[in-house]
Amino acid sequence: MKTVIVFDHPYTAAASENVPHHRAYLAAVCKRVITQLKDQGDTVDLIDLHADGFNPVMSADDLTAWRLSKPMNEQVADYQRRLAAADRIVFIFPIWWDMMPAMTKGFLEKVYAKNIMYSAKNMKTKLHGPRIDVVTTMTTPTWIYKWILGAPMVKMMHRGIVLKTRIGSFHWHNIDRVDKVSAAKRSQRLKQFKI
Repeated sequence: MKTVIVFDHPYTAAASENVPHHRAYLAAVCKRVITQLKDQGDTVDLIDLHADGFNPVMSADDLTAWRLSKPMNEQVADYQRRLAAADRIVFIFPIWWDMMPAMTKGFLEKVYAKNIMYSAKNMKTKLHGPRIDVVTTMTTPTWIYKWILGAPMVKMMHRGIVLKTRIGSFHWHNIDRVDKVSAAKRSQRLKQFKI
């Protein structure tokens, strides 16, 4: 199976080691996911948005290209080709202010483009039914995020994209309270984490 991982954190996926002021628990989670998938025999293709210097801002020229159903640039076209070849797509990002960071939102807006990745006529995806996994970290307890805040990111990704364009199955995996637990507890969670 071919899995494409879309990773979004300013410190990049390389920040999985415990280097002060340049470490990210999310990067350690990404490393764990890659190892797990490779151990299962998957081919893993990592899109590291910050390392790639991806620009999430939709410019006037980008919007014109989007309306004309053309890739905005070669980087976007490359991402589109890579997603089109995937059996599974895994998004890995932190939850900030109850949503995904701007980089992931911009990726969805620019890369999952009409008449390239889905049909504008019937809103049906042109992908071949990949499994969609979303892996997140947050400080808020999961139950508060789901039942009090209404899980806005999950609704946006699941209902607004996956169901609307009939991509495939959707699975959300969350690690909550990352700043509230001990380093030992974070390490234990990492060892037990599976998608």
